[in-house]
Amino acid sequence: MTREKQIILTARVVSMIFTPFYLPILGLVALFFLSYLNQYLTSYKFFVLAVVYFFTILLPTFLIHLYRRYQGWSLIELGTKERRVVPYVISILCYFACLYMMEQMHTPYFMRSIVFSALIIQIVCALINVWWKISTHTAAIGGVAGALFIFSEVFRFNPTWWFCLVLIIAGVLGSSRIILRQHTLAQVVVGFLVGVVCAIVGIIYL
Repeated sequence: MTREKQIILTARVVSMIFTPFYLPILGLVALFFLSYLNQYLTSYKFFVLAVVYFFTILLPTFLIHLYRRYQGWSLIELGTKERRVVPYVISILCYFACLYMMEQMHTPYFMRSIVFSALIIQIVCALINVWWKISTHTAAIGGVAGALFIFSEVFRFNPTWWFCLVLIIAGVLGSSRIILRQHTLAQVVVGFLVGVVCAIVGIIYL
């Protein structure tokens, strides 16, 4: 395997691992470790994670895969600006369903704020996508950075090392999207900034 093919393969793996749908799960796991939510029973925390996983990862991924297969498109073909509308709608509806389920379960405020922020990011990216293609991958990791900033202020912990890790992941992820020719530098940078702003606003004003 040539060096160029290795780089492309690595970029694809990074894009698959850090899919935008993993934002709520990552946020909840961080809350369970860094806040008072760690006092909840392990069984309850796993149940919440299972519900969020189903509605924000498993269900939208399955439905989008079915839609892509029905249209006969490859993953690259689905990535064009014009063809991203239906996947956005599918994921937004799944996130709304997740929030509804969490409301019915009477989950704490900060748990719902994570999913709400991810939903806001999805909606804003979908609206921007009407005129200009934006990276939802970097928007998601930007959302993690924004949520980390807010929660570090609320729960009074030092986020320095966490921020460093998130920024490294964001850099690798953004580079991967550019290498795969899915986005330009401007699209990945704007995506990250949109994620940061939406997460901060979503958590503060939920």
